[in-house]
Amino acid sequence: MTAYERSKIILRFADLLEQHTDEIAALETWDNGKPYEQAAKTEIPMTVRLFRYYAGWADKIHGLTVPADGPYHVQTLHEPIGVAGQIIPWNFPMLMFSWKVGPALACGNTVVIKTAEQTPLSAVYAAKLFHEAGLPDGVLNVVSGFGPTAGAALASHMEVDKLAFTGSTDTGKIVLELASKSNLKPVTLELGGKSAFIVCEDADVDQAVELSHSAVFFNQGQCCCAGSRTFVHEHVYNEFVEKARARAMNRSVGDPFKVGIEQGPQVDSDQFEKILRCIRSGVESGAILETGGDRFGSNGYYIQPTVFSNVQDDMSIAREEIFGPVQSILKFKDLDEVIKRANNSRYGLAAGIFTHNLDTANTLSRALKVGTVWINCYDVFDAAVPFGGYKMSGNGREKGIYSLNNYLQVKAVVTALKNPSWL
Repeated sequence: MTAYERSKIILRFADLLEQHTDEIAALETWDNGKPYEQAAKTEIPMTVRLFRYYAGWADKIHGLTVPADGPYHVQTLHEPIGVAGQIIPWNFPMLMFSWKVGPALACGNTVVIKTAEQTPLSAVYAAKLFHEAGLPDGVLNVVSGFGPTAGAALASHMEVDKLAFTGSTDTGKIVLELASKSNLKPVTLELGGKSAFIVCEDADVDQAVELSHSAVFFNQGQCCCAGSRTFVHEHVYNEFVEKARARAMNRSVGDPFKVGIEQGPQVDSDQFEKILRCIRSGVESGAILETGGDRFGSNGYYIQPTVFSNVQDDMSIAREEIFGPVQSILKFKDLDEVIKRANNSRYGLAAGIFTHNLDTANTLSRALKVGTVWINCYDVFDAAVPFGGYKMSGNGREKGIYSLNNYLQVKAVVTALKNPSWL
């Protein structure tokens, strides 16, 4: 199929996705527990935008003509890598579907994608819409299953040419090992994080509180890049803690299908219990529980928005990925200190900086060992902006032009020239 034909199919799919926003958003909420308004007004439109972005790339992927030292014509071909195996998580099912499937199809590959066992519905629905858009049979294959069976089979398969995985760091290690033991298929990994959100001395505290609140509590805190380590300068620390506590206490928790709800239930009992264990660990280690700390209500997997102050770097809540609505607030004195402490993590996915000082923003953004730095904003996931981590937060990049490289092979073709008139 020509690249232009691929582009038209992806564009038709994006139109169908947009037309079925209500149904897909409802599936996301039923499966995941996220607020319906969040899915319908933010996540599905972002998914549509991303597919349109990659539809635009489909017919603009090409190689180069390369000068050589001698009578040779040298060209590079950018070929589809083949069968792309993809494993996506449960926290953002449709967004992760688009991050994986969009660039793979734009580059001309076929896809076998395994959904998370907690959230299988929306990808199956999307595959049906792709079929309606004219995607040929066998190009996109959705497998619903568990990691140790379906996921392991995909990672180990000798005829899968490339693997992309989003999930926990521990599982990412297993996926990488299975790929290496089979056919050495290349693997891109988008893994865990413990991102720092740095509130500097010159910050507008009210704005910083609201932005840091969103950075950690969005999607019930179930976000790999959640700004879960909130570093606050000592001069504004007390005011910040007081206002962060008040904001968390005012967060609306409840039925995710109701208008105005900011926080629904956690995805399942395992995640619910893990978060409560982490909260107990914070209390036992000496952090001050400012608000929350328990389940919300008596039914469902709802957790009170929780804020800790007096958090120290060696506490588990400051080092381990909680993946829940828990904010840990830490105090710092100067830039050198906060750079060292923010980088003292096995993760390196993202960071946030809140300052009006351009020099401070430049110093921090260049010093932090992370894949994304947001300055006076957070969770900006434009389709063209690459996303990925340093250290144990993974390798490779998704979104933007960079993700195309994950799904292409580069072939050099060298042809001898006979009596060339120029070189």
